[in-house]
Amino acid sequence: MSKITYPSDSPYPFSKAVRAGDFVYLSGQLAWREDGQLIHGTIEEETHQVWTNISETLEQLGCSLTDVIKAMIWLQDTRDFIGYNKIYAEFFPVDAPARSTVRADLMFDCKIEVEVIAYKPLSGA
Repeated sequence: MSKITYPSDSPYPFSKAVRAGDFVYLSGQLAWREDGQLIHGTIEEETHQVWTNISETLEQLGCSLTDVIKAMIWLQDTRDFIGYNKIYAEFFPVDAPARSTVRADLMFDCKIEVEVIAYKPLSGA
């Protein structure tokens, strides 16, 4: 099993991602920029950053968005669903994964959180 963890001084007591055999599980992802600041933008801007971050995290574990089999999305406001879907379709123009989308109060001041499960067999397995 391999993991991508937050730095030891991070306030987040969980792994960002875990590969368990052929499956990769990502914890909920927010619209964090590389400098550690949370984007407070439109749903389109936050969604784009979230999926960019997910793509980069998957790459660290030898996967890509084409390996995502399930996506769970939490939106702060149901009125953001159309804007979210527009960006989602850019990241998954064909063969989109199974998906659930719900409205929820989020733990941070943001519009969206996304969690994914990816499947990619390990080489030689």
